[in-house]
Amino acid sequence: MRTHIQPSAAPPAIRLAALAGLAALGGCATGPGSNPADPLEPLNRVTWRVNDAVDRTVAQPVARGYNRVVPSPIRTGIANFFANLGDVPVMFNNFAQLRLMDGMSDLMRVAVNSTFGLLGFLDIATPAGIPKHNQDFGLTLAHYGVASGPYLVLPLFGPSTFRDAAGFGADQFVTPVNYARPAVRNSLWGINFVSERARYLNATNLLEQAALDKYLFVRDAWLAQRQSKIEEEQPRALPDYEADQKSNATGGGTAGDRPAGKNK
Repeated sequence: MRTHIQPSAAPPAIRLAALAGLAALGGCATGPGSNPADPLEPLNRVTWRVNDAVDRTVAQPVARGYNRVVPSPIRTGIANFFANLGDVPVMFNNFAQLRLMDGMSDLMRVAVNSTFGLLGFLDIATPAGIPKHNQDFGLTLAHYGVASGPYLVLPLFGPSTFRDAAGFGADQFVTPVNYARPAVRNSLWGINFVSERARYLNATNLLEQAALDKYLFVRDAWLAQRQSKIEEEQPRALPDYEADQKSNATGGGTAGDRPAGKNK
């Protein structure tokens, strides 16, 4: 389960609901079969329908009951606790990508929240100015040029790709919950599932209202979100000011100064 633990490891219903808001902002998905990233669409749709049935019959009713019974401050503390655990694999992935400052920041978050934040139930780090990052091993693989492969809907875990599914498996080796005794580990997985699902019930309602084809809606939003995350972390080349100055000196100007229709 990806906590906040991580987004790609979150249960399917959780990520689908969260993506509904993104998809609503990004526009409707295109027609069936239009995305070459999804050659396994028939199989993915079968898995989607199973996941959706489990979400409707099990996850959503339990999440609604959780919101009714558990007071809001306790729900916030539980969410903070799992978010703190999720910062551990985030830290390892930042170090793996040689983002040393981000990795040290993640280490500080875990240390501060685990001690002064009472095992993470209180988020002390964020008000203290220690930012939260979002990394996973799928992004680490992308950082080193590994192609995503086809879109893949995982049973119980929802949207992914071949690369991100492999990354999710690797993240489990550094997720602290997985080193607890089986009874404790399974209980924590269940609590985290319910906690996260409860947070996105309203987003699920948005998905129901906005999408004619929920499968396409979530697929396109999820792929766009992952691509955006990869692109925003790629280094950007600085402008070649020396070349611009030489061009200006010869009267050529910059490309932006040329009249429309004159560009070659």
